[in-house]
Amino acid sequence: MSKKSGIVTFLVIILIVVGVVFLSKGDEERNETIVPPTAQEDTTGVDEESRENLVVYADDGFSPRTMTVRVGDVVTFENRSQVSMWVASALHPTHGLYPVSGGCIGSAFDACEGIDSGFSWSFTFNEKGTWKYHDHLNARFTGTIVVE
Repeated sequence: MSKKSGIVTFLVIILIVVGVVFLSKGDEERNETIVPPTAQEDTTGVDEESRENLVVYADDGFSPRTMTVRVGDVVTFENRSQVSMWVASALHPTHGLYPVSGGCIGSAFDACEGIDSGFSWSFTFNEKGTWKYHDHLNARFTGTIVVE
């Protein structure tokens, strides 16, 4: 083997090792991001009053369809369906029912984008009332949050 061939072989081996290390780190990061947040939470010792409320979006819509929370509670909408969801205040398509403005279309109660399967979006309800919502990408799926 010539000196030139030896150097080329050495460089190829180095590139392969660096590539394997780089790709394996990328896989670890991707696995962490697709784990649903509820699977990562340690709720040991969490006060019941501070626990987040979970609404699951599946292929047949939101569950539970109606949830009652207190002012200041956080509701997490977790996507377990096969498609993206976009949680938004009723009425479709203006999203203006929730009285606080600031979202991308109407009210602040608006995810403003599709949430992929395995991911979630959370919203803090600071206004008393009955707040209807829908999936902006499939408006036939609806739900209600009652804030007391």
